[in-house]
Amino acid sequence: MSEIPDAPLTGKALLQKVKELSHLPRRETAKLCGYCSKSKDGQLRVNLTDFYDAVLGAKGVPLDPDGNKDGRGREATYEVTVHQNGQIVIGSTYTDKMGLKAGDRFEIKLGYKHIHLKQKDESSKGQEDQVA
Repeated sequence: MSEIPDAPLTGKALLQKVKELSHLPRRETAKLCGYCSKSKDGQLRVNLTDFYDAVLGAKGVPLDPDGNKDGRGREATYEVTVHQNGQIVIGSTYTDKMGLKAGDRFEIKLGYKHIHLKQKDESSKGQEDQVA
């Protein structure tokens, strides 16, 4: 049987070892890859969560425990859905990023499978008010 490494394996070395030990149970594989620690009473404790995170990271699946969230459990996806009433809502995450404020006006240009929103200049806003 293999020895437990001093430091946990990461990257390609971890993936190679996991492949070699594929016949063993997950706990044993994690232990032999160095994802274990000794408890206060001297027993060996397997850290499966750290092991799984390392395997996913080695496979290129990014795990960011802190995340770039806005505090409400959501993050910007740069996608919107047309609501049942036909409206499209652009959230405050995007409008804040652009520095938009209430009352800003846009010209809508429709294309084939796309919509362009072009912000109107402040100078054209005054001209429209005079015409109306």
